[in-house]
Amino acid sequence: MSSQGPLTGLRIIEIAGIGPGPFCGMMLADHGAEVIRIDRPGGVQAGMHADSRRDVMLRSRKTISIDLKNNDGAEIVRTLATTADGLIEGFRPGVMERLGLGPAVLTAANPRLVYGRMTGWGQDGPYARAPGHDINYIALAGALDAIGRAGAKPTPPLNLVGDYGGGGLVLAFGMVSAMLAAKTTGKGRVVDCAMSEGASILMAGIWSMKANGLWDGGRGQNVLDSGAPFYDTYETADGKYIALGSIEAKFYQRLREVLGFTDDAEFDRQFDRAVWPSLAEKLAGRIKTRTRAEWCAKLEAEEVCFAPVLTADEAPHHAHNAARKAFVTIEGVTQPTPAPRYSDTEVRPPVMWRPENGAEALLEELGYDQKQRAALRAKGIIGA
Repeated sequence: MSSQGPLTGLRIIEIAGIGPGPFCGMMLADHGAEVIRIDRPGGVQAGMHADSRRDVMLRSRKTISIDLKNNDGAEIVRTLATTADGLIEGFRPGVMERLGLGPAVLTAANPRLVYGRMTGWGQDGPYARAPGHDINYIALAGALDAIGRAGAKPTPPLNLVGDYGGGGLVLAFGMVSAMLAAKTTGKGRVVDCAMSEGASILMAGIWSMKANGLWDGGRGQNVLDSGAPFYDTYETADGKYIALGSIEAKFYQRLREVLGFTDDAEFDRQFDRAVWPSLAEKLAGRIKTRTRAEWCAKLEAEEVCFAPVLTADEAPHHAHNAARKAFVTIEGVTQPTPAPRYSDTEVRPPVMWRPENGAEALLEELGYDQKQRAALRAKGIIGA
């Protein structure tokens, strides 16, 4: 099997940022692209991490520290961009233009360049220049309001929906799509990725359910949002949890049989919301009688759509995850292995971030001789 991912041969410039930008860069690097991260002199901004060497989202990059506010530093990036297939930046609208690194400048020198712009609100509109974080973007998208228990306030789902799903993954998809087109047309384009809109597109299935009258209750009162007793988590006797997802009739029926509710007439009314509170109470009482391990032994072999709720410490050691090598520990940092997988490609082990990784060779490739490189470092324009 090959050790090269399907994006091998692509060169991506990543301008240092936080959250979704680094996640997008990680995804592209995981799948074979050469990602060159432009860090800030004197420090790295990837996320809220004390040690960048332990930041999973910075893995598998080349890195160089450049002062972009200095024109000589910006000129390095302009030269580098002529060799690249794509660029990722996550500043507010107008910042890259002020640095002399906007898409008009870079694509004039490299027409095939795909210029990826990651923002919360997009490049235009009333909110375009407003600050924000994941919680704000998914709130405006209509996603946050749908997440939480009935009668409770909306619950932020970590920063998975805006930053990583609606942001990093959507931008990675847009980048790959645009670079694929550029391979055949020779023409790049700007990819305007707004996390608010990315969060909205992740809600497509919920919009479909609304259109079909299947999502007409309030928060926590529908099939997928903890309203349905057969699609929820339950506490076990040892204070741990299991997750049930017995939506389809055959899975629901088997759940009834295994848990001993075959003769309970209320369970005949699976989609009758009037009995959902009663069913949930009965299920909770039954689940509480055994430990999580006992329920695993009883339900894992049954077709009921079951899984134990694992902590981050537990997940890497579960038999299924271990069998698929879904997690790997690199330099003492446990992390997910790259996903998805390919039939002809082995998963490439991640390499943790290092300052100035490959910087000298990169500058030499761009035509900067040893004397020029030393002068740039002496002035603080480049260097960690």
